Amino acid sequence: MARTRQTETEPRWLTHDQEAAWRSLAALLHKLPWALDCQLQRDSDLSFIEYHALARLSEEPERRLRMSELAVLTHASLSRLSHLIKRLEARGYVHRRPDPTDGRYTIAILTAAGYKKLVAAAPAHVAAVRALVVDELTRNELAQLRRLSDRMVARVDKSEWRQGLT
Repeated sequence: MARTRQTETEPRWLTHDQEAAWRSLAALLHKLPWALDCQLQRDSDLSFIEYHALARLSEEPERRLRMSELAVLTHASLSRLSHLIKRLEARGYVHRRPDPTDGRYTIAILTAAGYKKLVAAAPAHVAAVRALVVDELTRNELAQLRRLSDRMVARVDKSEWRQGLT
């Protein structure tokens, strides 16, 4: 509900334009991950977060990373990531071992089969990202989208609501 007037005790309601922008962003936040997840499931039998975890591991030296660091990079709780890695491990894409430098940590390691799966999945996934986002925008719009997204992510990372989740 959009309102423009407020008193000291009223919430700061969104204006009509602010509400329209918010609803548009909210629709994107729901529909884009769903579309990308559907594409990955259909073409590669991977979920979006599975693909993301494999991709992040592939970018690391020796294709390995502490589970706690991977959880941060994939925006997943340690519990959720543990279940995810267990599923990927059962499929032969990842294996885990204790961190040799500090046994309190576990390291996730991308296997050759996992890397092969990622490489096979990447072309169709990149094509979907291009079709749904990149090719729709000009170079300047992409730069603006990145700046705006980075600003919002930084605010979320600093927010009191995020602090309760970490």
